[in-house]
Amino acid sequence: MQFDQILQYTLSGLSTGAIYALIGIGFSIIYNATGIINFAQGEFVMLGGLLTLSCLELLKLPLWAAIPCAIVVSAAVGILFERLAIRPLRQPTPINLVIITIGGSILIRGLAMLLWGKDTHAIPPFSGDEPIAIGGATILPQHLWILAITLIIIIINKVYFYHTISGKAMRACSYNRRAAGLVGIDVRRMVLFSFIISSAMGAVAGIIVAPLTMTAYDVGVMLGLKGFCAAIIGGMSSGMSTVIGGLLLGVLESLGAGLISSGYKDAIAFIILLLILFIRPQGLFGKADSERV
Repeated sequence: MQFDQILQYTLSGLSTGAIYALIGIGFSIIYNATGIINFAQGEFVMLGGLLTLSCLELLKLPLWAAIPCAIVVSAAVGILFERLAIRPLRQPTPINLVIITIGGSILIRGLAMLLWGKDTHAIPPFSGDEPIAIGGATILPQHLWILAITLIIIIINKVYFYHTISGKAMRACSYNRRAAGLVGIDVRRMVLFSFIISSAMGAVAGIIVAPLTMTAYDVGVMLGLKGFCAAIIGGMSSGMSTVIGGLLLGVLESLGAGLISSGYKDAIAFIILLLILFIRPQGLFGKADSERV
């Protein structure tokens, strides 16, 4: 195996892993604020791509205007999901919440199939499709967009949670919801904020990956599960641990597909997940009592 091929697989894996990291952070934000593992997170990835497509084709918006429009609509769907499915519950059990989020995922996916059909759709790349040579490998400009946007979102995420009042309030809820409520923090509002942020991040992930992989009503299922794997590897932290987990998962998946067989590409993520759950349930980079936000 030549070095150029290893470099090619690694670069592709980093781009894919950045998508997993964004989705994984969305999982972690909701989990830390509510204790809920939102299995509908992958559907917001799907909505981001398909809503951008609709803004381009139906509303005739330019790409730079279609993207924020799709993110806003996805965030609005996240608000509806929290208000209609999560907030009305009184003392729900974990299994109730899992069933509700899975049901929400099925509902959103079914509505998307009715609206956009079963065909796959393409979104134009952000800045052309001429490959860029790096060493002996090549990378598309869209891969650079993915890495750059992921880095920007990570920085914004860090600034928000550590340097804004609402971000600190969400961190307080992640440590102890009852104590946060006793000192005057509106816990329900923080839960709503967590759904808005995670749905918007999922939409961004779906938008930036769609020019490479195309999008369809069912793309969110596998991407959501792999994002969940990244979150587990990172110990359900919305910080750098999940980012590293996503990048690691993407690189291992890409190397496995290239060196072994592309037929094992999806299986690799779940083998890693099972190993982590068996050997180190608190996550590869976390401690048993790790900080969760």
